[in-house]
Amino acid sequence: MLASTLVLIALLCAGVLIKVPYSEMSPGPTVNTLGEARGEPVLQISGRKTYPASGHLNMTTVRVTGADYRMNIFEAVYGWLAHDSVVVPHDTLYPDGKTEEESTQENAEEFSQSQESAKVAALKELDIPVSTQVVVSTVVKGSPSEGKLHAGDVIKAVDGTAVKEPDDVAKLVTEHRPGENVTFTIVPAADAAAAEKAGRDPEGSEKITIKTVKAPPAEGEGEAGDRAIVGIRAGTDHTFPFEIDIKLADVGGPSAGLMFSLGIVDKLTPGDLTGGKFVAGTGTIDEAGTVGPIGGITMKLVGARNAGARYFLTPDDNCVSAAADTPDGLTLVRVKTIEDATKSLEQIKAGKTAGLPSCSTG
Repeated sequence: MLASTLVLIALLCAGVLIKVPYSEMSPGPTVNTLGEARGEPVLQISGRKTYPASGHLNMTTVRVTGADYRMNIFEAVYGWLAHDSVVVPHDTLYPDGKTEEESTQENAEEFSQSQESAKVAALKELDIPVSTQVVVSTVVKGSPSEGKLHAGDVIKAVDGTAVKEPDDVAKLVTEHRPGENVTFTIVPAADAAAAEKAGRDPEGSEKITIKTVKAPPAEGEGEAGDRAIVGIRAGTDHTFPFEIDIKLADVGGPSAGLMFSLGIVDKLTPGDLTGGKFVAGTGTIDEAGTVGPIGGITMKLVGARNAGARYFLTPDDNCVSAAADTPDGLTLVRVKTIEDATKSLEQIKAGKTAGLPSCSTG
């Protein structure tokens, strides 16, 4: 008995002390985009008439363990057995040795971009015009553009050729050889920001000449050849006809895009999209209103049902995995676009749920 007890104690100690390369995912907070968070409205719209909206259009989240945290054997086994958590390889959440700070920064950037796309998708769904412009997204430190171009500068033309898409910038720059000059026609970021705040397109411009350099080889590849670069990444920015602010702290990633866009649509149209029903959902959204897949779908379903949701708007590409483990009392509604979502909400509001597009396991 003494020997068995000692062995048991040793195993218990090993289970606590031995760390395993796994992380845990569990249901995170769910927030009503039509309501408030920390005492202020999640969606704040000014300069345009808005309408009261009842019911719920909840975005959902997943809580994950930190990059520096290592589970022990007992925690991993408990997570595997528990229904309301998932244990996954650590590299799934933090690939390539990514630190928690790097992951947080990346999630914050994705969250910011998802808000922008949600605004554009919502206004397009309502046929409200949105002006789009090409901007400097990032400037590489130590590149020829550092100090000459800045994030937020609006790029009107390259070498006198007007640009309409971010890819146009790279195409025109690479027509040069390294060492040659390229001329950007820009509106400085400060002027562009002032114009956006006033709800108008930026006026005036200035020309900046930058000498190109040879592009470094991509990781894992040989020489880059004579491809010319100036050290910037171009992106898109939008000028909205009125102000839309999304106030939600401590949330990252792009998966709330669909629910933000639906919340904006609801607030800008008379009546309720949900008819007072409790609807939750998830999904990325692009500017054209296309809904994309997300991670942690099963945890989001659990979190939504625990909060009281009866319907869950589910990206088409997540439908199979969602249908395989759906909490009791939660109806999955398959969506591919924001238009699909608004049509399904009309059916939910009218009580005609038998015809809702559903998810299946096959």
